[in-house]
Amino acid sequence: MGRGPWDAGPSRRLLQLLLLLGLACGAAGAAGADGLDVCATCHEHATCQQRQGKKICICNYGFVGNGRTQCVDKNECQFGATVVCGNHTSCHNTPGGFYCICLEGYRATNNNKTFIPNDGTFCTDIDECEVSGLCRHGGRCVNTRGSFECYCMDGYLPRNGPEPFHPTTDATSCTEINCGNPPEMRHAILVGNHSSRLGGVARYVCQEGFESPGGKITSVCTEKGTWRESTLTCTEILTKINDVSVFNDTCVRWQINSGRINPKISYVISIKGQRLDPMESVHEETVNFTTDSRTPEVCLALYPGTNYTVNISTAPPRRSVPAVVGFQTAEDDLLEDNGRFNISIFNETCLKLNRRSRKVGSEHMYQFTVLGQRWYLANFSHATSFNFTTREQVPVVCLDLYPTTDYTVNVTLLRSPKLHSVQITIATPPAVKQIISNISGFNETCLRWRSIKTAEMEEMYLFHIWGQRWYQKEFAQEMTFNISSSSRDPEVCLDLRPGTNYNVSLRALSSELPVVISLTTQITEPPLPEVEFFTVHGGPLPRLRLRKAKEKNGPISSYQVLVLPLALQSTFSCDSEGASSFFSNASDADGYMAAELLAKDIPDDAMEIPIGDRLYYGEYYNAPLKRGNDYCIILRITSEWNKVRRHSCAVWAQVKEIPCNCNFLRLHIHRANSGDTQACWAFLGFFVKWGQPLG
Repeated sequence: MGRGPWDAGPSRRLLQLLLLLGLACGAAGAAGADGLDVCATCHEHATCQQRQGKKICICNYGFVGNGRTQCVDKNECQFGATVVCGNHTSCHNTPGGFYCICLEGYRATNNNKTFIPNDGTFCTDIDECEVSGLCRHGGRCVNTRGSFECYCMDGYLPRNGPEPFHPTTDATSCTEINCGNPPEMRHAILVGNHSSRLGGVARYVCQEGFESPGGKITSVCTEKGTWRESTLTCTEILTKINDVSVFNDTCVRWQINSGRINPKISYVISIKGQRLDPMESVHEETVNFTTDSRTPEVCLALYPGTNYTVNISTAPPRRSVPAVVGFQTAEDDLLEDNGRFNISIFNETCLKLNRRSRKVGSEHMYQFTVLGQRWYLANFSHATSFNFTTREQVPVVCLDLYPTTDYTVNVTLLRSPKLHSVQITIATPPAVKQIISNISGFNETCLRWRSIKTAEMEEMYLFHIWGQRWYQKEFAQEMTFNISSSSRDPEVCLDLRPGTNYNVSLRALSSELPVVISLTTQITEPPLPEVEFFTVHGGPLPRLRLRKAKEKNGPISSYQVLVLPLALQSTFSCDSEGASSFFSNASDADGYMAAELLAKDIPDDAMEIPIGDRLYYGEYYNAPLKRGNDYCIILRITSEWNKVRRHSCAVWAQVKEIPCNCNFLRLHIHRANSGDTQACWAFLGFFVKWGQPLG
């Protein structure tokens, strides 16, 4: 195919361009009359110029008229500030020109107070939130177009004013949510350490003799700064004593019907006996007895040949209908000591010894051998041995026993014709006194505490951990495990997830009550963006596909598209907070942010972003890439929580040899053809600079 007249080479094309420009620019003035000194007649705001051999007067730039008798200032602002200067501006006319000023809350991209937009300068929003502490303590700054608003952070409430608020016009202050003391619950006791901050949980246990059939009783600190009371209550336990019977002459058994499963119940057994022997006519005694059996049994120290009435009832605060049984003990024909005795449990750690002898006042020696073990600690043992001498016929011996321990007690009567031994088992309950103190967190996921226990004795601790996330309602983590330690200052590090609020319940198994502490883990980097990588060589830019990331390590706040010179890709830091605005052809910025999208605005499937479409995404201008430069395009995901910000980045595309921006050429060709002298020379300068032919 032959070459047209515009394809004869760069020199000829440039000459043709100059001719076209001469024709376009020549119509701007009119020749003066022959024979007159035209230059002497030019208006003070006009310039005398030589055109086609003639001198003519042409009004200066910014003025309109015939150049001789009239050159009137052209009011460039008459079309409105938005048309002339751009958005968020005010236009100011001057003799022969004009200038633009950004409105309050905005600044010019050339960082000057005034500008003329012919170099691509425009007004961009000022992010007032870059100033720390702008919204005062507990406040969170949110940038808006031309201004900003303040909100209270999570865990704070607005006081003395509205929300959102502005610190210069409103008296609003953000105060930390503190619910103070939890409410009192009838017949219940507050247990453990509780937090009075937002989300803090207060836990209750019912008093002795009461129970909560509906489950555990809790009260939660709400976002209103008040405790949300539980709908559950503690109701009284009424114990029913049935089927009382006598066995082995001096022993009594019965059955109970209680609301709880295997509760420990204390009984009061009132004994009243009448003997025929006038020497000892009356036997009155009260015995306290505690057991968790539903069919309790107790052997009493009774006199032989005596009529007894035994009254059985529960000890306060429990209530029951007393049960009464009457019987007569058998006569004892032995006048001498036969060495036999029996044992009953008295007040959990005390034993009552009953000697079957009519000899009153004789001395008896008993040998006690005590061995204790804990089912949950293989290396724990408690052994002791001692002798006990008494003249009492029904002595009581209290043992120094550890809580939550299974004991076997062997008692042998010494100095008797026949050595007689009796063995009994005692299961001590957990201690009411708390042995854990000064619990605190360190290194975010670790705990340490002080254990009030016997030195070098091993203890087992039960952990119950609940984890929740306010930004991920479906998330829940619960763990239960045990550890053993002989240290008085134990430490443990927990396997916790990032960006999560935790409640940790810790209980020593030898103690009845747990302690509770709250932990909050910081967020970590969000998952790497899922991108399809592109490499572009001179062709059109693809539409980049943005996929929503999962909030695994913290709440995702935004997605950002960053444009960097390709040479800076290897030195780019994903944690960098600096992102320059785009300053058109006058910019020497090393990189800029082309778009920022809030996480809530990203659809669940995906969305596409065209690079360089000249639109605003968030507060950032999606500028066209400059011709002749090589770029890398990066997608950055930002996660933010509790004043901590984390980022993850992935290279989305590498772009080389950007093609010509045809829209830019069409704009300047149109302005040149309309007679705009300045546009003509700008158009010519563009091609001279880049050395490109017209076509």
